[in-house]
Amino acid sequence: MAEQAGVSIASVSRALNLPDAVSAELRARIANAIDVVGYIPHAPARALSLRRTRTIGAIVPTIDNTMFARGIEALQKYLSSVGYMLLLTTHGYDLDIEFEQARNLISRGVDGLVLRGDCHHDALRNMLAQRALPFINVGVYRPDRPYPCVGANNEAAAFRAASHLAELGHRKIGIVSAIQRNNDRASARVAGFLRAFAQYDVEMRSEWQVEVPYTLADAREAARHLMSARDRPTAVVCGNDVIAYGVLLEAERGGYAVPSDLSVIGFDDLDWSRHLRPSLTTIQVPTDLTWQRAGEYLVRRLSGEKAIMHREIDYSLVVRESTGPAPA
Repeated sequence: MAEQAGVSIASVSRALNLPDAVSAELRARIANAIDVVGYIPHAPARALSLRRTRTIGAIVPTIDNTMFARGIEALQKYLSSVGYMLLLTTHGYDLDIEFEQARNLISRGVDGLVLRGDCHHDALRNMLAQRALPFINVGVYRPDRPYPCVGANNEAAAFRAASHLAELGHRKIGIVSAIQRNNDRASARVAGFLRAFAQYDVEMRSEWQVEVPYTLADAREAARHLMSARDRPTAVVCGNDVIAYGVLLEAERGGYAVPSDLSVIGFDDLDWSRHLRPSLTTIQVPTDLTWQRAGEYLVRRLSGEKAIMHREIDYSLVVRESTGPAPA
């Protein structure tokens, strides 16, 4: 292959193992030679020589979630562009399973880990510390914690969402959130909703707060529960857009007009949110950028470069048709 590219064996080795150490023109020539001869690097031998596998592991609760799927795609795209491979596992919001999956990934030689959120088993934290394995918590911003993270401030973003409804005059607001167990993002969003309620003197009843799994059916059932009360909320804040879709669907089925009878706000700004009728008011967080930044942090750490330990990603309130003034 070196002969095909017209370079030395050492140059080929640098291009494959330390691509930033050679010019773009040389990388292109060697890449073309690789295509011509059909060369495939021997991964175990390469890992032994470099003491690196150029593999990153990611552990997420589930891939049955549009935001996780988008994030993983963005992470994979970035890692591939810098010569890394991604190994993905799931844990179903079970911290014991997450710990076992981390052990499995480490036993397969991953150079670093991307973890979702900052809610993890103590044994996992200890194992990562003992091995000095680089990792980052994605989807949260916790500068008060001694762990690297990248994400939006979920509590502050949720506070902004609930404040929007209060500013429209709503004082009877329900909450339909994701399950909070082992889910610090969901818990932070509920905390933000409640902080806004306290600041704006919003009436909050325990029966107006519901937790549901990430499905339209469960969200619709929660909406039926809220709307069937004799004294019902005039607005609903939702822990994510999928839950908000379910609330919108059930409101329509129940004969309620959105937003004149009921205002609804989501969180995430999925692609469908702007196409619904009424279109969904929501909190927009740049998911692709968040996960790319997670990959960049690990690659910099593995290259011996300094990297920002706590990186906050900006969020924004996107006001559309699903929110309006409180009914008289």
